[in-house]
Amino acid sequence: MQKLNFLKMSLGQLALIIFISSELCYYLLIAQTGIVEYFSSDIFAIAPLPIGGVIGSLLTYFLKVSNKNKIRLFLSLQLGMSFFYPNLSNIMLFLLGISVGALAPLIINELKKASLIDLGFALAISYTIGTYLFNYDAALRGGLGITLTIITIISSQFLSKIKINQESNQEFSLFVMVLWIFLDAALFETLSRDSVISIWRDGYSFEIALFHIIGVVAALTFSIRKNQKELFIIILFALSYLFYFLQEAFILSLIYPFVISYYNVAILQTIIKKDLKIISIYMIFIGWMASGAGLFVALENLIIFVPSIFLLGLIKVINTQQTQNKELNYA
Repeated sequence: MQKLNFLKMSLGQLALIIFISSELCYYLLIAQTGIVEYFSSDIFAIAPLPIGGVIGSLLTYFLKVSNKNKIRLFLSLQLGMSFFYPNLSNIMLFLLGISVGALAPLIINELKKASLIDLGFALAISYTIGTYLFNYDAALRGGLGITLTIITIISSQFLSKIKINQESNQEFSLFVMVLWIFLDAALFETLSRDSVISIWRDGYSFEIALFHIIGVVAALTFSIRKNQKELFIIILFALSYLFYFLQEAFILSLIYPFVISYYNVAILQTIIKKDLKIISIYMIFIGWMASGAGLFVALENLIIFVPSIFLLGLIKVINTQQTQNKELNYA
């Protein structure tokens, strides 16, 4: 009996890793980069996608069915829209946005069943696949989107029902997480369009994938205080922007993937402690508004102004930390 329970648990954890990694790959390769590239970064043409994403995030909580049925419903919708990729009408983009937007909070909610090792494997797999397929022609990703969705649907049938305590006592403010996402999105969207320096197209796929994995391992292995982690992440972003402006592609291909992985672990470990309603609200700000603002910066060639926003964010973070320290001293 114990052996049977262990096998069921192992199958559930393996299914969870595949479920998370395949849907993350779908978001990166289809929703985030594929559609934007295919529609030539026309912000008005792709607008139905984020609008649907916001509505989908809200539907996740207000739809009164079990989470398992929600996952089935929105994955079926995602699969249906994937058959029409990349020739998606405004209605189809809107529906795809609903499916992706609804699935994001559900995936994070499922992470409550993941151990640190499960989380690490899921992120490492998604970052590696996403890196090596980044240069795949956006117009030809329809089959990829269908395959990834089918894999996600199959793995969702075997998810574990047991929640796991990941033992992280650090929680980051919504402001800090939005700041991280914005800094990442602005640089990522700018880099992916830069004709001079684009680390994914310049032959650095191995370095990028490797330092994604190192970033995940570092975030899950080495424990530092919350205040130190906030400053560490901002410093790494500062270095990423510095080496972008200096056109140092090789160094950028090491530092930038590391900070992406590192801060994403911090965000996930914060959000999975919340209930589905709060997760859904957070995803509207983190998954759509902050990333949308970063995309706008890239499309309007405003990257040169981001360091000033970064400086204001740094001042805000330091001020918040000092206030918290004073409150602790008075307590």
